[in-house]
Amino acid sequence: MSAQILDVARKYSLYSGTVICSLGIVGNIINVLVFTQLKPFRNNRYAFYLTVESISNICYLLFSLTIYILISIYGNDGTGSSLIWCKLRYTTAQTFVLITFTMICCTAADEYFSTNYLYNLRYICTLKLSRYLTFVFICIWITHSVIQTFFYNIVPSLGCAIANDIYLRYATYFTYPVLTGLLPIVISLLFSLFAYQNVRRLVRRQIPVARRRLDRQITAMCFIRVIAFVCLAAPYCCYRIYAVNNPVSRGKPLEFAIRQLVHVIFASVASLNFG
Repeated sequence: MSAQILDVARKYSLYSGTVICSLGIVGNIINVLVFTQLKPFRNNRYAFYLTVESISNICYLLFSLTIYILISIYGNDGTGSSLIWCKLRYTTAQTFVLITFTMICCTAADEYFSTNYLYNLRYICTLKLSRYLTFVFICIWITHSVIQTFFYNIVPSLGCAIANDIYLRYATYFTYPVLTGLLPIVISLLFSLFAYQNVRRLVRRQIPVARRRLDRQITAMCFIRVIAFVCLAAPYCCYRIYAVNNPVSRGKPLEFAIRQLVHVIFASVASLNFG
């Protein structure tokens, strides 16, 4: 029974992942073309953040699609046989995930500041500052991932895994549940709600009707994006926190297989954030 469940989990992960990656790559390419070619979005900070997010998504999906192709051809992702690939496999994917989630947070925060009724806060954000912050965050996450490569190794009983106990605890209790989970969810949700409140007050401010309409449209797009992000990421984040605190060993094959199936289902839902 457990072997059948594991087979279902493997096939579901392979097929759903391939479809999501293929469609997501096309969708993100369209996003990049729209936000870089259409005149209303030129020199727009919101469009800039979404463009960077879409490029990061494309890189992540292309990388993930490569993994699925390897699995379909060789039956595994090859991390257990190559140390270099073992180190690059997880750290590269994590870099793109962190960049994407950071851009979502930056988009929500920028929209809050740009719609704020306080003049100083409203004009503190510029396109130049957005580019600078994006560059800084990308450098931070690349550095974070490069450091992580030193702790990955091929363990005989586990395959490609974090071999350092201290860093394993850091990854288990901070990186996965907080850095790629609760933290971006909370930040993006709070700023989008604050931005929504700001937009409701726009009618009281003396600004051109066209500008007011554009602010409302962009805020609505940002709010919908954040709500989708929260709805898609929260279940997987909650599951990861539960799984970390309630681990199941391979000595319980049926329960382990069920956990694997639940994991791939939640992971596939979360991966829609990149599509």
